Formats: sequence, structure tokens, C-alpha cells
Amino acid sequence: MKKIPPSHFILLGAVAIVLGWSAWQPYDRLTWWLEVFPALAALVVLFATYRRFEFTTLTYTLIALHMCVLFVGGHYTYARVPLFDWLRPIFGWHRNHYDRFGHIMQGFVPAIVTREVFIRLQVLKQTRWQPFLIVCVCLAISAFYELIEWWTALASGDAAISFLGTQGDPWDTQEDMFCALLSAIAAIVLLSRVQDRAISRLAARS
Repeated sequence: MKKIPPSHFILLGAVAIVLGWSAWQPYDRLTWWLEVFPALAALVVLFATYRRFEFTTLTYTLIALHMCVLFVGGHYTYARVPLFDWLRPIFGWHRNHYDRFGHIMQGFVPAIVTREVFIRLQVLKQTRWQPFLIVCVCLAISAFYELIEWWTALASGDAAISFLGTQGDPWDTQEDMFCALLSAIAAIVLLSRVQDRAISRLAARS
């Protein structure tokens, strides 16, 4: 049986603690479910595939951070996260920008996940196309999430206002996708070499 690194247990424990806190008396229970469902679904997939495809600790750490961002947003709703309310007068923001942070994570983390899958499964023979296609995957994820928000709004009406988190911004969808685009590019530029070393260490351990 493959030995599980202690760091993976620590990450799982941290995610479980934040999830438990998030579930305790959230601002709106329906919004909480809508916000945390992607993270819960990802947990199921990660558990189911762990033995067959163990990601690097770097990737698991980023996934855990992304999940925690979703849990915090689910607890308060994205328009009411206290930290970003406190920052509003400091930076002169007209809205709570926690949702922008969430969409930055939505580009940054999937870029690293996709890149690791592409490299380790040798998805591409022409590796020079890799950065472009990784960014395309991240944009597709971001666009699909915006479609989910739209469908949810159509299905539940006013109940989806907190889930949408537009805060009166008519360009919210486009700005969210732009954040995901920039952060996906940033992830590739900043972490490619770090991730390559992490993949090499995992291969040596396996």
C-alpha cells in the first residue's frame, strides 16, 4: 500500500476544519450550498482518484486554498466577507472584491491542476501549445461557471442574488473571466519551474 505523506493529512484536516466552520450558521443556507458544492464535488473526485493519480503536494495545497476560499465565500456570501469590507475604505473600493479574489483563484489553481495533468499524462506531443491550451481550459471553466450562475438565477430568481454576487456591476461577468484569464497566465509564469521540480520529486518517490 502506498504511503500517504503527512502533509496530505494536514491539508485534509485544514480543509475539514474550515468546512465545519463554514457550515455553522452561514448567512444563507441555499447560497452556502451553491458556493461550496464545487469544492465538495472536487473532494469526492480527489478521494476517488487518489490511488490512481496522486497530485503533487504543491497542487494539493493550492486546491485546499481554493476550497477554503469557496468555504469562506459560502459562509458570509461573497459580497459580505468582513476582511474585504474593512479594505474597502483603505483602497477606495466601491464594492466588496472578495468575489474577484475567488475568480483569481478560479484561474490560478485550475491552471496548475491542468498543467500537471497535461505533463504527467503526456496529453500533448507538441508541448509548445501547452501554455495556450491550459489558459483555454481555465477560461472554459470560468465561462461555464458563469453559465451555471445564469442558470441558477433563472431557476431561483431573487434567491440567487447572493450567489451571483454582482453587487450592481453590469460588467461583473466579463471582469470575473478577465481575472481568471490573468491569474491563469500568472500561474504558468510563476510556478511552472516549481511545479516541474515537484513532479520530479513525486516521480522519484513513486
